[in-house]
Amino acid sequence: MLEIKDLSVYFGVINALKGISLTVNEGEIVTLIGANGAGKTTTLRTISGLEKPTSGTILLEGKDITATSAKDRVKMGISHVPEGRRVFPSMSVLENLELGAYLRRDKKEIAKDLQMVYEHFPILHTRRKQAAGTLSGGEQQMLAIGRALMSRPRILLLDEPSMGLAPLLVQEIFNIIGNINNNGTTVLLVEQNASMALRIAHRAYVMETGSIVLSGTGADLMQSEDIKKAYLGG
Repeated sequence: MLEIKDLSVYFGVINALKGISLTVNEGEIVTLIGANGAGKTTTLRTISGLEKPTSGTILLEGKDITATSAKDRVKMGISHVPEGRRVFPSMSVLENLELGAYLRRDKKEIAKDLQMVYEHFPILHTRRKQAAGTLSGGEQQMLAIGRALMSRPRILLLDEPSMGLAPLLVQEIFNIIGNINNNGTTVLLVEQNASMALRIAHRAYVMETGSIVLSGTGADLMQSEDIKKAYLGG
């Protein structure tokens, strides 16, 4: 579904991505793990069109979208949940969710998707009239994911969904990610919690200083001694 070929990104003289290549097949959860500064967030931002690559190609279902605008990538089925949630704090939960569907005109289907989001996140229905800025961190993360789902994505890019959350909420968020995937949405996940990410991922890539240094199934990387030492506390 998604293929990146030899992607490089520079910020001034800093080479943030050094010719990386990866694939995400339809129906998969693929995770990127690595230390802070490895290039994981830059990878997602470049896929969604928020950063411009210096060289390389991004293909969606075989179509070159490297020069496509971020807005048009949303129309094509790419939705991005950024690091830090980025909800609109003074707007209500419902208004935030409705913004996720701002490019759509199919009102009946939008209403169905809103109910789907409420089924995934019942607390959002309870708090639908509440200002998003008054939600807890976990609730804001649920809102950010729900807002992305309102664009009806084919592939969902998730950047650090468990950051700053209590362990019980982390488990809940990862359960929901699994459910979203089971319902047909492909997921590309960036996550510091490597153990949880590898547990739910079909495949994984390990990034170090802008390069991909290792790849394999989530299960295989969980058993790797190098990965255990570097990322799993083993």
